[in-house]
Amino acid sequence: MKVSRSTGYALLAAGYLAQHQKEKVVLSQDISKKYDIPLEYLLKILQQLVRANVLRSKRGPRGGFSLARPAKKITLLQVIEAVDGPMISNLHLAEHAPGEKFCARIEQAYEKVVTQAKSTFEKVKLSDLVA
Repeated sequence: MKVSRSTGYALLAAGYLAQHQKEKVVLSQDISKKYDIPLEYLLKILQQLVRANVLRSKRGPRGGFSLARPAKKITLLQVIEAVDGPMISNLHLAEHAPGEKFCARIEQAYEKVVTQAKSTFEKVKLSDLVA
């Protein structure tokens, strides 16, 4: 399992916003400077998080980003899937090697790992990480 650079940046941004939850909004430039993330790249990631209802954005001179809900109600899985899409098992080995029993066993093992990872990420809340 690989976490994309975009997802890593999304986790950094969400963590930063969780740490600054008491502020009304946080400027994307502040996050960009803090973690040395290219601003345009970060803005695209933040918009993905807004579309997934993880973040809220406010336009205008006093605009910026904030968490859409309290940090204790946002899971790591929600952040990860907002950027990388649903965490699913997609090996499909049996399509390439029909009749090979070991392919089905590999797919079952991989599915189990993905299910466990999803379960773990679902249990971890942003508030757990920034406390």
